[in-house]
Amino acid sequence: MPVSRRDLRAALRPPSPRRGWVWWLPLAAVAVDVLAEVIVRGREPVSFMLIAVPPLAAATRGPRGTALSAVVCLGLQMWMAARRPGHFDEQHHVAVYAATLLIGIASVALAWQRERNRQHLIRAHSVAEAMQRTLLRPVPPRLGPVRAAGSYEAGEGGTLVGGDLYDVCETPFGVRAIIGDVRGKGLDAVQTVAAVLGSFRVSAHEWQSLSSLAERLELSVARNSPAGEGDPELFVTALVLEFPPGGGEVRIVDRGHPSPLVVGPQGARRLVTAPGLPLGLGGLTTDGDDTTVHQLGRGEVLVAITDGVSEARDASGVFYPVLERLNEHFAGGRAPDPEAVVSFVRADAERWSARSDNDDRAVLALSLDGGEPPCRGAEGATARPGPGG
Repeated sequence: MPVSRRDLRAALRPPSPRRGWVWWLPLAAVAVDVLAEVIVRGREPVSFMLIAVPPLAAATRGPRGTALSAVVCLGLQMWMAARRPGHFDEQHHVAVYAATLLIGIASVALAWQRERNRQHLIRAHSVAEAMQRTLLRPVPPRLGPVRAAGSYEAGEGGTLVGGDLYDVCETPFGVRAIIGDVRGKGLDAVQTVAAVLGSFRVSAHEWQSLSSLAERLELSVARNSPAGEGDPELFVTALVLEFPPGGGEVRIVDRGHPSPLVVGPQGARRLVTAPGLPLGLGGLTTDGDDTTVHQLGRGEVLVAITDGVSEARDASGVFYPVLERLNEHFAGGRAPDPEAVVSFVRADAERWSARSDNDDRAVLALSLDGGEPPCRGAEGATARPGPGG
């Protein structure tokens, strides 16, 4: 859906700050000082306490609000001094006026700088969010005969973009999907994510063979990997999936990624794949068709995850048993929906993980409408070579 300039300006407009207890501190300080003046009836100078109000206002208000607080405090100081005969132009009171004026000017400058930094951070956050939406597009709920759902959570606190990736698209060869995990950190990992997803979105429509598509992704990693100063351990584990038209099956190319799961009313099982070397390390082995094919039954959902999910640990250090948890939750019930599976895995893994970690978590769930009856066997359907194209 296109985004209008009006909506974009509204998204980039800084939100109004929330009025927490800090926001009320300047008003409370003024009220306390005025109350003290009334109690002492001008016998003691209490107006000097108002000097602290402009800095307090600068912490929560903009330049105009801070300037107004300085003017109000200066006026109150003069009024309090005038209540005591001979004190309005007395040397100490004049010094208090001057100090309030100078501190007020400095507070206005601080408020202006704080507001400027706040707007800069908001715009930077908006740019990062737009970049995430460009790299990791929302998964459409349906593409042809395939229903889909996805979830992504960056592991680094305060960041939106990390090293996990996924995408789903409809091509002349069927619905194709990818999920992957970049072994690396920082900007190098984000650059690699962009390279892999960009190559997938173009090549998925051009290469009939799934193995050839994986080779193109391998080439994109090699061409876009930082040379010389990048992370030498930067590579990508990935699953490349295909749901061909008119068939109740899924074709899989596994490049060193955790194998996918299938969950349905009969329970959960792990699919057998032919693991190859991760993208970026493919030059260490000979080329070959490593596609495997599995039948998907009615009501079965294919679930692909990154190791941020499977390696989440509880307080005792036990890894999250995703297969067992899926089996316990969905076995014997109604056919699950991809969105329900993704929601369960995301929330359940979060509850399981008692430790704070900095690993990204991605979940992708896909199912076929009108698939063949479920296949029997502990490990799923028999694997066979995919088409060579």
